Amino acid sequence: MRDTRESRLLLVLLIAIAFALITVDIRGGEDSPVDGARQAAAKVFGPVESGVSGAVDPIGNAIGAVRDSGNRHDRIGQLERENAALKAKLGSDDRNRSKIRQLDTMLKTAGAGQYGIKGAQVIAIGSAQGFSWTVTIDAGANDGLERDMTVLNGDGLVGRVTTVGPNTATVLLANDPDFTVGTRMEKTDELGFTSGQGDRPLRVQLLNGKAKVEKGDRLVTFGSQADKPFVPGVPVGRVVRVDPSGGDLTRTVYVQPYVGFTKLDIVGIVVQPPRTDPRDEVLPSKPAKPKPAPTVTVTVTPSAPADGAADNGYEQ
Repeated sequence: MRDTRESRLLLVLLIAIAFALITVDIRGGEDSPVDGARQAAAKVFGPVESGVSGAVDPIGNAIGAVRDSGNRHDRIGQLERENAALKAKLGSDDRNRSKIRQLDTMLKTAGAGQYGIKGAQVIAIGSAQGFSWTVTIDAGANDGLERDMTVLNGDGLVGRVTTVGPNTATVLLANDPDFTVGTRMEKTDELGFTSGQGDRPLRVQLLNGKAKVEKGDRLVTFGSQADKPFVPGVPVGRVVRVDPSGGDLTRTVYVQPYVGFTKLDIVGIVVQPPRTDPRDEVLPSKPAKPKPAPTVTVTVTPSAPADGAADNGYEQ
């Protein structure tokens, strides 16, 4: 349509008519004279509007879904982070409980032997080359540690300190092939020298070739002069095999150590030896033998036949 004077006048006229109809409709309320025309227009343009709405709404829904999906994704991410934090906390709590149990057991062992100890944690293991069994602990000279101090945990003898730094120290474990400690049998007081054999049982050379030894017998440290490198009475292990004496001057037995050297964590370094030898006081109590269940014999006495049973119901 060309922009002429007539077209502009027509546009102004149409706008004036529209405003007039709006004014009449508003003033008429429910009795508006244009209500019928509006209903007719709704019948004509309603289906078109619904169709357009049906075509446009999925797009709107999709946009809303994408927006909600982002919110759900953020929520899932948040839940995953909270779950991971909870698992870490639970793991930390389990770890702390394990440390508390180890520390409690070690303190009981130290109390039974009257050992003054310095607690430490294993922070590294030594090289496996050359069958060397060593660990590094997070305590050193600044904590009062010195070379050739006894190291134990709640189970028994762990090893001895070999090198000391300002804040760390190296411990030679009792199962190392270069490790040797003097030991004493629990019941017989037989003395011997116990050596490490890596992941195999400890090897004990008893000084008495005719010593009576049985499986299950237990050993403790005999102690060294001036209590270095070993204090007396620390549990070592129990006998699992006894070699025949064969007339030798010494006798060899094999001992399963109390300490699990592959799972060390909390240890104690004996910085003050006991005033007296605790002997066997530090060994764990032996479980009580179960009492045999009493045997009850029931004797059944046959009863006499009832009256009249012998005649089978027949009269004489």
